[in-house]
Parts: sequence; C-alpha cells; structure tokens
Amino acid sequence: MGLAWRVLDKLRVALRALKPGRPYHAQWFVTSRCNYRCRGCDVWLRQASRPRELDADEIKEGLRELEKLGVVELVITGGNPLLREDIGEIVREASRRFLTTVYDNGSLAADKVDELKHADFVAISLDSLRPEVNDYIKGVKGAWERAVRSIITLKEEGLTPVVSAMISQLNLEEIVSFSRFWASRGVPVIYCLYYYDPFAEKLFGIGREVDELAIRDGELAAKVFAEIEALRSRECPLIWVPNRTLRATRLLFERGERAWTCTALSGFIMVDQEGRVSGCHCKPPVGSVFEINELWESEELQALRARNRACRECIYLCYIFYS
Repeated sequence: MGLAWRVLDKLRVALRALKPGRPYHAQWFVTSRCNYRCRGCDVWLRQASRPRELDADEIKEGLRELEKLGVVELVITGGNPLLREDIGEIVREASRRFLTTVYDNGSLAADKVDELKHADFVAISLDSLRPEVNDYIKGVKGAWERAVRSIITLKEEGLTPVVSAMISQLNLEEIVSFSRFWASRGVPVIYCLYYYDPFAEKLFGIGREVDELAIRDGELAAKVFAEIEALRSRECPLIWVPNRTLRATRLLFERGERAWTCTALSGFIMVDQEGRVSGCHCKPPVGSVFEINELWESEELQALRARNRACRECIYLCYIFYS
C-alpha cells in the first residue's frame, strides 16, 4: 500500500473516534505464552495450564467485530505475541482496521521486522538504562542488550519503536533521566506502574506480588511524576503520556487521591487469548468478542459501566490514560 493510501486509511480509522458511546481503545492478549520470567508478572508461571488460543482466522473475525464496535486503537499483547507463528498475518489484518501497536518484551522484534512492518508502533519493554537492573526485573540475562538491539533495528528499518517502561521502586530514581535519554533520541516513551491487585477473578493472570518492586517512597514518586510532567512540557513531547495522566498519578502519591473516573467497558475493553471480553484485566469476562456488538447496549453492561465508574481499586496507567 502506498503512503498516501495508508494515510487515508488511518484517517478513516481515526474518524471512528467521532462515534459517541463507543470504545476508543482495545487490548487483545493474543497469547499467554512468554519467554521471559519477569518478576512482576504471573503469566509465565502458568505455562503448564495454558488456555486455548484463537487461531488467526478466529482473530480476524474478532477484529471485524471490534471495528464494527467502533474501536480506533488496538494493542496486540500477551504473553509475548511475537511467539505466535501467525503474528505477521494478525498484525497485517489489524493494521487495516485500527491504529495498531504490537508489544514485545524486547527479545524477538529485531528478528521479526517483516512480521511487524505493517504495525503503526512496536512497543519494546525496557525498564532501566542499567543492564543489570533491567535483566534482574526481566528475570533473563541479556534482556537489556536484546531490547536495545530491537529498538535500533526497528528504527533502521523504518518502523516506529516505542519504549515501554514499568516504573517500580527499583528504577524510580532514574526514570526521569531514562525518559530524557530515549525521547531525545527520537524514541517515544510510555509507562506502566508496577502494581499488584488482590482481585480473585483475574481475566489474564497478570500481576504478581513482589515487595521489592512496590513503590514505597510516595514522596519521591510524586516528585518524579512532577518532573516528568515538566520535562514533557518543556523539551520531551515524545513522552507519550498526557499531562493529565501524569498529574493524576502525582496526586495519587502526593495525597492518596484517585482523581479519575474509570471508563472500563465504555472507553476501553480487553480481549483475552480465548476471545473473552472484559472491561479490565481485574474483572471477569462479560461475553465473547464475537457477540460484543449485541451485548454493548445491554442492561447488564450498562450496570457494569456504572460500577466501573465508581471503581478506585487499581492504578494501572494504561487504564487511567483512557479515563
């Protein structure tokens, strides 16, 4: 597809955002398989009981349903979605219908450029400028080196890598300099916060209680988020987290205030590897992606949306971002 046609295609996708009452953002966990051993994640511990994954044709059908629903932005994640042999086919189909981001823990993107060439963005998980810290968090030696190689390779091949950092107690003091380093080199930066939630019914099985990752220094965290907001406004627009999200997170650590209204099941939705849909990964599924259009205006989902708007349980930045 030529550049002009691709731009027009993405404009057509973006116009979907004008449809009222429809979710802007969807995350699809296309696999629970993972080749890393991240300390803050539980997915890799569940490999023996791995659930069934939808095949490429089923995912394509689900993508058509999400397009019909009005989704504009799709994140393909896992596990590590690049472990799927059909990931190129899935990415190609998704990019025709959405603004598409594909996540990688940094281990495979450099070797899968052809499969990723249709993606709008490729998010590479990297948590520190210090190899030993990053590799400790990832639980795999050489993770830092592979992630940096992936970022460099993607840029050289004309793709758009995005650095995705998990902010925890282990990297809190360096996250401002980390952000400046990558943004000043033309690489966008996004964040998630390490957070463990105690919900019994988790859709994706992610999140693992690790005391050394939990942010204990709230005063420092508030200062860090204030500095990131100032840095973004002053010199680093490639920090791709809005000021309102940074401000809300600062207030959380500064005053214990959760200054947002969750839009799970209205502004964003989650889909798991079996095609089950939920408002967020902490809540049980509400139905299948293949029936979501029929369920969207149901009384059950309206009641769940009201409950979600009142929810103050989690501090996941990706949820706050879309709320």
